[in-house]
Amino acid sequence: MKIHGIYKIIIASAILLLIAVLVLLFTQNTSYLGPVLMAFFLTSAIGVRAFQATKGLSFTLIILSVVTTALNFPDYFLEFQGYELAGLITPLIQIIMFGMGTSMGVKDFIALGKSPKSVIVGVVAQFLLMPLIAFGLASVSGFSPEISAGLILLGCAPVSVASPVMAYLAKANVALCITIVSVTTLLAPLFIPVLMKFYAGGFIPIDVLGMMWGIVKMVLIPIGAGLIFNKFLHGKAKWLDASMPIVSMVGIALIVAIIMAAGRESLLNMGMMLVLMVLVLNLAGYYSAYWMARLFKLEEQHCRTISLTTGMQNAGLVSGIAKEMGKIATVGLASAVCGPLMGFTSSVLASYWNGEKPTGSTSEIPSEPILDKSNVNNNVSN
Repeated sequence: MKIHGIYKIIIASAILLLIAVLVLLFTQNTSYLGPVLMAFFLTSAIGVRAFQATKGLSFTLIILSVVTTALNFPDYFLEFQGYELAGLITPLIQIIMFGMGTSMGVKDFIALGKSPKSVIVGVVAQFLLMPLIAFGLASVSGFSPEISAGLILLGCAPVSVASPVMAYLAKANVALCITIVSVTTLLAPLFIPVLMKFYAGGFIPIDVLGMMWGIVKMVLIPIGAGLIFNKFLHGKAKWLDASMPIVSMVGIALIVAIIMAAGRESLLNMGMMLVLMVLVLNLAGYYSAYWMARLFKLEEQHCRTISLTTGMQNAGLVSGIAKEMGKIATVGLASAVCGPLMGFTSSVLASYWNGEKPTGSTSEIPSEPILDKSNVNNNVSN
């Protein structure tokens, strides 16, 4: 594969920056480590786009650059001219959900009619396995009650809206994935508060009705507005269709930066333990859901789909719920850690499956539905 000259320069710069990071770590000279690490992640994010196999890691590396920036310069992400930037989180989530609504239609529920068993298994895996795993991890973690509750909240979240991209790359069933995303997202206002009361009620007080209304405002109302927009203005606002992926990525990056800045002290105290717990939750979701689907004798393509949808959580929505609870710096911390980790692990898993053709596919559900392949690598970690 021929690499464009500009990519060669960027890749070389990333390698030099990585060497600089290692030297700074070895010499324990941390005064310049933050800015150099930021530059390394940013140049790497551009460099990986030179290769088709690694394009999906670009947004993950951008998020890592954002995380590093927020941890080194937190004041810039806490307030602006007296306005607390945490107030932007809910509107940003609403914009992302509106964008989801503008692209939704009957096609997104095609799998309900074609393969209801697979949809049911996927939804059950999402709202049964993940909260249970998260509760187990929170119970043994030794974290403070609010951070433990945040880990459980992450486990109770619906499927990430980025999962269809990973399903496409993994040669899974994209139509089934889109249906599971849509169903779990619409069920979120009911399931999340009830599950949180059951699993996290022993850690922090949970206002079930208040949480339900907060999620309705963040999810159902914006999606409903998007559906109405799509119904009456479909194809008449091409600029909106083109801009929503970029708006979503910028929104998620800003949300992660705000949470990281607000929860900097808690994160530094928790260190790698929180990262490890979120990683275990993510990987356990992939593994347990895959074998649950196999237990129900689903075909390989569907098993892959359910594995990805279960392991990939809507971390952005979790951030919004944490903000509504007034606990963004603690309850929201696990979701901020989840973004880059989930982006990396899902890309690796999808790349592995991409080289393994699924066997025994007899489904009537198209594996590649209406999916803009030009944007297939815009992996938004939410």
